[in-house]
Amino acid sequence: MVTGTSVLGVKFSGGVIIAADMMGSYGSLARFRSISRLLKVNDSTMLGASGDYADFQYLKQVIDQMVIDEELLGDGHSYSPKAIHSWLTRVMYNRRSKINPLWNTVVIGGYYGGESFLGYVDMLGVAYEASTLATGYGAYLAQPLMREVLEKKSSLTKEEARDLIERCMKILYYRDARSFNRYEVAIATEKGVEVEGPLTLEANWDIAHLVSGFE
Repeated sequence: MVTGTSVLGVKFSGGVIIAADMMGSYGSLARFRSISRLLKVNDSTMLGASGDYADFQYLKQVIDQMVIDEELLGDGHSYSPKAIHSWLTRVMYNRRSKINPLWNTVVIGGYYGGESFLGYVDMLGVAYEASTLATGYGAYLAQPLMREVLEKKSSLTKEEARDLIERCMKILYYRDARSFNRYEVAIATEKGVEVEGPLTLEANWDIAHLVSGFE
C-alpha cells in the first residue's frame, strides 16, 4: 500500500493555494519520489489527497469521467468547488457505509463566482470548510502555524500565502519522516487553476549532528 502524507491549503485575497509533496511511501520505505497528489479538476477547482495512492487514482478516474460527462452537455456550466466538495462527501460516506472506504483525506480548493473556497473531506465523509487546512501530520505541525498567521492578519496576499505554505512544507520536511523536499503547488484565482512543480525546498542539515539521545 503506497501512501502520501500531508496536504496543505490556505485562502488568500482573490484565491486559494494548496500544496503536497511528491513522496509515495511503501510502509517506511520511500518508494516513489515523483508522484503527483494534486489534481486540476476544471478551470475553477483543484484538489489534493493524502492517504492511499491507489484510492486517489481511482477517485481521479471517477472525477475525470464526471467532468467529461458534464462538458458533453455543452450548457456552459461547470462544477463549482463547492459542488465538487459536496459530491465528494457523498462518495466518501457511501463507500464508508459499505465498509469499503476510500482511504483518503481530500482538500478541495477553488475560486468561483468571486469567492474563494477551501474544503476538507475524509474517509468517513466528515466535511467542513476553513481558511486554512492541513491533512495527515500537517494537521498537528502546520495547521497551528497557519492559524497563528491568520489570527494576526485576517487576509493574506498571494505572495504571503505562498511564503506561508513554503515555510510549512519545509517544517514538515524536517519533522515528518514520510515527507520529501520535492513538492507541487496549485493556485486557483479568477484567471483559473495553475499547478506548479515539481519544486524543491532548500534544506539545511548542518545542526543534525548536534541532535542526540534518540538513537
